[in-house]
Amino acid sequence: MEQEQTNTAKPIRCRAAVSRVAGQPLVMEEVEVAPPRDHEVRIKITCTSICHTDITFWRLEGMHPSIFGHEAVGMVESVGEHVREVAVGDMVVPVFAAQCSECPDCLSTRSNLCSRFPNIPGSMPRDGTTRFSFASTGEPIRHFISVSSFVEYTVVDITHIVKLDASFPQEMACLLSCGVSTGVGAAWKVAEVEPGSSVAVFGLGAVGLAVAQGARMRKRMGITDFINPNDTDGKTVSEVIKELTGGSGADYCFECIGSTSVMAEAFKSSRMGWGKTILIGVVGNMATIGIPSYDILQGRSVMGSLFGGIKPKDDIPMLAQKYLDKELELEEFITHQMGFDEINRAFELLVQGKSLRCIIWMDDAKENGVK
Repeated sequence: MEQEQTNTAKPIRCRAAVSRVAGQPLVMEEVEVAPPRDHEVRIKITCTSICHTDITFWRLEGMHPSIFGHEAVGMVESVGEHVREVAVGDMVVPVFAAQCSECPDCLSTRSNLCSRFPNIPGSMPRDGTTRFSFASTGEPIRHFISVSSFVEYTVVDITHIVKLDASFPQEMACLLSCGVSTGVGAAWKVAEVEPGSSVAVFGLGAVGLAVAQGARMRKRMGITDFINPNDTDGKTVSEVIKELTGGSGADYCFECIGSTSVMAEAFKSSRMGWGKTILIGVVGNMATIGIPSYDILQGRSVMGSLFGGIKPKDDIPMLAQKYLDKELELEEFITHQMGFDEINRAFELLVQGKSLRCIIWMDDAKENGVK
C-alpha cells in the first residue's frame, strides 16, 4: 500500500496565502505542492488558525517567500514510503515539534525537544528541501517550522504528525496543535503547579489563558485578580503582585508575551526561596534578559518552555480526551471564524488584539463570519 500510494501521488496545484514581503499582507497564489517523499505525508488542510509566532516571523526580514501557519488540522491525502502511523483519510494534526520516539530526548521525560530532527528553517527536516513552488514560475517557497498551514495542501514529516479520531471536532483539534497545548503544558508539565500555589500570568492572550486553565487543572482554582499595567498608581507590576501575595511574590510566574522587559518583571514578581519563572513567549530579535545573579542565588529560577513540554504524539491525544471529558475548555478560545480568502483580516484582528483564535476554514463550509 505504501509503494502504491507513493507511485500514484502527483503534484497538486492549489491556493496558498504566501508571504512575499516582511510585514505586508499575504498574497493568494496558485502553488504547486510536490508529492510526499519517504517518511512524509501530504495533508489536505481543513482549517487553520493564526498564532502570535506567525506574526513574529511574518515581520522578520529574510523569511520570504514563505507559507506561514502552524496551527491546523486536516485529512491525509497521500503518504510516502515507510509511513505506517497514518493512512489516507485519517484526520491528523500537524505540529511544529517533532517526536521521533527514538532519540535520547524523545525517550526521556525531561525533554520534548527531538534531537534527531531539529527544525531546519524554511525546509523539510530530513533533506533540507522544499515541497512548495509557485505554479507560474517554479520558484521555490519556504516552509515554516515544519508545518506551513496557510495552504490548501501541505507536506509534513511523519515525526510532526499526530493522529486523532475522525469524530473529534476539527476546530478544537486545530487549537491543540500549538497555543492551547503550549499554555496548558507549561503549567501542567513544565512548572508542575501544586495545589495552593500562587500563579501570575503575564499576557492573557490564548497562551496565557491556557496557562490559567493548566494551573486550574492542577490546583483546582482559577483567576482571582487582574492587573492592568497602565492602572497601578505608579507601582510596578511586580510590586502589585507582591502586595497581593502578602509581600512574598508569586510561586509561579509565566511570561506569555515574548518581551524581555516583561520577562524580567515576571522574574521580579516571583517569590524568594522557590519562585519559578517560566518563559513561553517567543522573542523575535533574540535579545538577552537582565536578571541579578544574587536573586538567583536566593532560590529563584527561570525555566524555558517550548510547546509547554508537550510530547505531541503522547500528550495531544490525552488533551483531546480531557476536552471530551469536559476537563479542558476550548470553545472560549475561538473568537472568530471565517473563510480562507479573509486570512489578512484574521491577521489584522490578532495584531490589533481583537481576537484570541480565529478559525480559518479552507473551503468556507463552516464560515460563520466575524463575531
